[in-house]
Amino acid sequence: MKIINNENYVDKARDVIEKLKNCTNDRGWTIDLLSTSKIRNVLAMTANIYNEVMLLTDSVLTDKIKEQITYLRIRCIYEAGRNGNEPVKYFVKESGILEILPSIESRKDYILFSHYMEALVAWRKYLGGKDD
Repeated sequence: MKIINNENYVDKARDVIEKLKNCTNDRGWTIDLLSTSKIRNVLAMTANIYNEVMLLTDSVLTDKIKEQITYLRIRCIYEAGRNGNEPVKYFVKESGILEILPSIESRKDYILFSHYMEALVAWRKYLGGKDD
């Protein structure tokens, strides 16, 4: 996976959240930082797949897990495109989730992606302050 690796995913997550804290749209309006509940929705789907991945005995992903990863990508696209979800759209774009998900080819790749999602949530909570 080109965007993240075991050495940079925590720093990459911090950079994403810091950039989102100061993000503006095409009109120059400030974009609110996405709520922790929105990011946790994506994390929950990620965690469900992670639990199945952890049960695998070899590095090859099953067809069922590959389908779940594809569905997770679709859900991210849907959430980002929903009316009024501009913060989610910018989060999905800045985090590179839509580029990372199709590049997952092994158990190791998925575990790294899951850790990256956890790091995004952690940095959002640490740097983002309270939700309204």
